[in-house]
Amino acid sequence: MILAEGPSWNPIIDLQQMWSFPFMVNAFRAGTIVAVLAGAMGAFMVLRRQSFAGHTLSLIGFPGAAGAVLVGVAASYGYFAFCLIGALVIAALPRAGPGGYSEESAVTGTVQSFALACGFLFVALYKGFLNGINALLFGNFLGITTEQVALLGVVAAISLTVLGMIGRPLAFASIDPDVARARNVPVRALSVAFLMLLGAATAEASQITGTLLVFALLVMPAATAQALTARPVRALALTIAIGLLVTWLGLSVAYYTPFPVGFFITSFAFAGYVGAQAVRHAPSRWRAGGTPATPTPPGTAP
Repeated sequence: MILAEGPSWNPIIDLQQMWSFPFMVNAFRAGTIVAVLAGAMGAFMVLRRQSFAGHTLSLIGFPGAAGAVLVGVAASYGYFAFCLIGALVIAALPRAGPGGYSEESAVTGTVQSFALACGFLFVALYKGFLNGINALLFGNFLGITTEQVALLGVVAAISLTVLGMIGRPLAFASIDPDVARARNVPVRALSVAFLMLLGAATAEASQITGTLLVFALLVMPAATAQALTARPVRALALTIAIGLLVTWLGLSVAYYTPFPVGFFITSFAFAGYVGAQAVRHAPSRWRAGGTPATPTPPGTAP
């Protein structure tokens, strides 16, 4: 439903109006927590080329939440249980050797298919309103409670603390795992720890954007940042900033429309990625002075 007639020309008044509702305050708090955690995890996920694993974990959250609703408990528990179990399954796959990556992709896809099938089964067994299931898929910021915000904050604090402790060796192992292994860096243990953290971040983000759109917060801000800068620290900071911006914009626009917040977050993130790619490729098309480079005619000495 439409919550307000439309924004005014004064953003301060608009914010005061939105934040006069407790559910909007909770939505912004939860969105901020999720954007920071998803941005930090997404930056490493893109760096490690594990986007497919992140996509699978985002889909695994759907049967977890649907199963939790089916048995009568909060969907949050289902998100975290299934995402963390899925992360353990993916982490158990061998990655070393010539066929390591292909085996991981195959088994990850198999886990994804089975999890979706379980989700559809839980939906078929569910006897409540279908709108509740739609919220699991596409997100629902209207029903976020203070207790959920607190849970998100605790999980994010723990996850970011662990990520800060393993960040430097994890980056080393992500960029060049062979050299890192030769220098006695625990590459395998770091991979398992990161996937567990990624599972927690996915479970968190799913509660804002829904399981079908959670991938937007994990991959789009990180891909946008890495298109703009190659420096890891700067890319990490830019990823979090972009995630916060698109989340706040998505929540603000969704407040004035009847459409899901996940759609707007994804749209703004996609627009940012397209803009970053345009900026990235612009210098290759235009030379000094803003004129296209003139090719040298055949047979003419340069």
